[in-house]
Amino acid sequence: MADHHHLPPEPVEERRHHKGGKAVLADDLKPRSRYGYYYGGGGGPARTLCFVVLVFLLLAGITALVLYLVYRPSRPALDVTAVAVYSLNASTTAAAGGRGASPASGPGVPTAVVASFQFTLVIRNPNGRSAARYDRLAAYVSYRGEPITAPVPMPPLVQDADSAVAVAPVLGGGAPVPVSPDAAAALATDVSYGVLALRVVVLGRVQFVSGPFRSGWRSMYARCDLLVGVRKGVAGSPEAPLLGNPACAVDM
Repeated sequence: MADHHHLPPEPVEERRHHKGGKAVLADDLKPRSRYGYYYGGGGGPARTLCFVVLVFLLLAGITALVLYLVYRPSRPALDVTAVAVYSLNASTTAAAGGRGASPASGPGVPTAVVASFQFTLVIRNPNGRSAARYDRLAAYVSYRGEPITAPVPMPPLVQDADSAVAVAPVLGGGAPVPVSPDAAAALATDVSYGVLALRVVVLGRVQFVSGPFRSGWRSMYARCDLLVGVRKGVAGSPEAPLLGNPACAVDM
């Protein structure tokens, strides 16, 4: 019977390293990738796709921010440079119908104002890269928070970048506008003193155009507070001086 010779197994001690009294296999001493340890072998297509999407979103956000800062439009600016007063009369409703009367002196008496003005408005587009389009424009005059002229429509307007345009609408001159007795009395007093505080209100919407980019239509509310020098018999001398510096505010 043939003898079978078997090689003795390799001692375990030769394949182990002792460290701190504990046996450590040689395979355990091989360096491992930090990322492979956490992601199970270096990731894969899903991880690469997530990285590409993240970079794309980051670049898109940076591009959108740069375009917004470069093409961000500023609100238009308005100035009142001249005013003419063609008619201005505060009276009772009966007087507006033709019977002479003084401003209402008691409560419950209906009063109205018959007024006609022409204002020269300068509209400025301060944007150097964007043109402006105005639509649905209308203007009226108020006194002490009460309208004394009906809203008057104004034609649409297209304005180049960094430019100014002057418009001169005639406001009022139609039917009498009802006001409170207090406003009618105060108006008559201010006219007798020769100084009148008025507010010109311009409503509408504006759109900015810069090359292929167009903003949405945005509502515009502009108000200009001014002091006007008036005298009796203003119909004979319609030009009225502007006192102080008229201030205009524009909300969008």
